[in-house]
Amino acid sequence: MLKTIQNRFALTRKGAKDFMKGVFFTTLLDITLMLPAVFMFLFLDDYLQNTFNISPTNSKELWYYILLGICFMALMYITAILQYKSTFTTVYEESANRRIFLAEKLRKLPLAFFGEKNLSDLTSTIMEDSTELEHTFSHAVPQLFASIISITLIAIGLFLYNWRLSLALFWVVPAAAAIIVLSKKIQHKENFSLYNKKRNVSEKIHEGLETIQEIKSYCQEHNYISELNAKIDIYEKQLIRGELLAGGLVNIAQSFLKLGLISVVVTGANLISAGSIDLFVYLIFLLTASRIYAPINEVFSNLAALFYLDIRIKRMNEMEALPIQRGKTEFKPDNYDIIFDKVCFSYEDGRQILQNVSFTAKQGEITALVGPSGGGKSTSAKLAARFWDISKGKISLGNHDISEIEPETLLKYYSVVFQDVVLFNTSVMENIRIGKHKATDEEVIRAAKLAQCDEFVSEMPCGYQTIIGENGETLSGGERQRISIARALLKDAPIILLDEATASLDVENETKIQAGISALVKNKTVLIIAHRMRTVANADKIIVVENGKVSECGTPDILIKQNGIFTKMIEKQMHTFNNGPYHTAI
Repeated sequence: MLKTIQNRFALTRKGAKDFMKGVFFTTLLDITLMLPAVFMFLFLDDYLQNTFNISPTNSKELWYYILLGICFMALMYITAILQYKSTFTTVYEESANRRIFLAEKLRKLPLAFFGEKNLSDLTSTIMEDSTELEHTFSHAVPQLFASIISITLIAIGLFLYNWRLSLALFWVVPAAAAIIVLSKKIQHKENFSLYNKKRNVSEKIHEGLETIQEIKSYCQEHNYISELNAKIDIYEKQLIRGELLAGGLVNIAQSFLKLGLISVVVTGANLISAGSIDLFVYLIFLLTASRIYAPINEVFSNLAALFYLDIRIKRMNEMEALPIQRGKTEFKPDNYDIIFDKVCFSYEDGRQILQNVSFTAKQGEITALVGPSGGGKSTSAKLAARFWDISKGKISLGNHDISEIEPETLLKYYSVVFQDVVLFNTSVMENIRIGKHKATDEEVIRAAKLAQCDEFVSEMPCGYQTIIGENGETLSGGERQRISIARALLKDAPIILLDEATASLDVENETKIQAGISALVKNKTVLIIAHRMRTVANADKIIVVENGKVSECGTPDILIKQNGIFTKMIEKQMHTFNNGPYHTAI
């Protein structure tokens, strides 16, 4: 039962238990809310039996009913408090846990997942879908099940009391419910379409925020707004259509229920005429008929809400089912050699990126990956840190297969600098300290000076405490890159991955940073990806990757003598920049 609830509603084990408690106390509340009807039943029964005359001398004195009414109100109040805590409070806790779970799930997923999903899609799942689940589970789902249970119990009691009037009262319920249930497939189709169109609007807005510079630069504001308005219009039409469908079906079902009151009036009148029932019984069923359909109407409304929620529950279950990268959390390599052994990799079926790639990046050496754009250089570097899992072959670090090591444990041994730098909306000091959270200010400043950051940081209003804006928007590309290099210098890991680390720097600063990098890479495993030949000129080994394969491998001097792809790349670059012979440039 518990597992079924977990899977059906995308809940944690604790959330499923809390849900069952919520249903129980909501059912109890629904039953206690019938106490006023019970009070009227007892009162009328005594009132009628005493010939419509109540006084202190009768069998039940007036104070008894006053005390009974107070007890009933107290019971309803206590039950309402327990119901609130077991639904609203616990649902909000479950919602918080759900968001934490999603964040933890995303943290453990391979980067391939993020290549297939855009930021808008993930944000909507974490925020919007979780909010919808939170709202519906606090206001609708427990109430739905509780209403079904309480109505069933009341129906059983009424049938035992008088089956003919009960039949007249409840025959409309299955007929009205059939209208909602049989339309489930149609509602799912409309809800799915609405969900996708809403997501299209969110993605278009997010696209505009990300590319606002390009939109303005090329005077595309009108085209962008036109496309956004078109998507909003489509979403609006689908929303109206979906609301009309769901609302129309619910209203039809609720209107059908009204026939039940008519059938009770007619059936009761006939039974009284025939002498089968007395007036008291007739009044009780009329009173019940005036109240019983309200919770049934609520069931229909909540059932429609649950149909809409199914799409979001499905997405949550899909997220939970995604395979995460697992491995050993305790790992100590024998050395820091990285070995690629016939490695194959593809981002998606039918699109092979690497084919039987084999090479060794040895500790204490600089290994450079070069080659044409799109050949697989950056992919190889990211695979070395297990940002993705390979399709075939083996990548080992210190004689250990990295696919058997938990990614966070593995990355403790890596310092990574990529061309696309990500900075946070905090101070320069804290952005560099990401490389080593417990680093002192002196250690941070030492790394910053080595990465040539101190010169531009000292000119900032608050120095190292200056807030640099979202993703370092107040900095130039070269300044952002140097902060990224400072992070790697601060971490001081035994393995260094540099992917176009100096691409955004001018020649003067690149020369300065190369000196810092030379100190950083001493006796470490260094994997460099670069297009500038001066960046890889001092490498101990050059790996030429072309079309996903290793075309050449050796020292720079050996590859130059082979007069192959590497030599042609040098000649082309020297010709382009007119920097003279290769040995002069380096």
